[in-house]
Amino acid sequence: MIKTWLKLTNEMALLGLEAQQVIGMRLMRIAAGGKGARFENERMVTEKIAAAQEAAMTLMTGGSPEKVVRRYRSHVHKNKTRLSRHKTR
Repeated sequence: MIKTWLKLTNEMALLGLEAQQVIGMRLMRIAAGGKGARFENERMVTEKIAAAQEAAMTLMTGGSPEKVVRRYRSHVHKNKTRLSRHKTR
């Protein structure tokens, strides 16, 4: 039980650090303005709503908090990869 709790705590801490990196990259993209900024704003809101719905469905169907955190980390990683490819002007 403690091992599971410690693993979840570690995964959540990593999620927080990774999310901060994505937030920084998104803010730079938004600050650059233009179509990229509008796209990023819309995408950010849409993704957050979809992620919250996915997390709720996972928990309602018997999924674990660990599974929710893993999926969030997967989404964050994809955003980090996508955003690191785009250069701001």
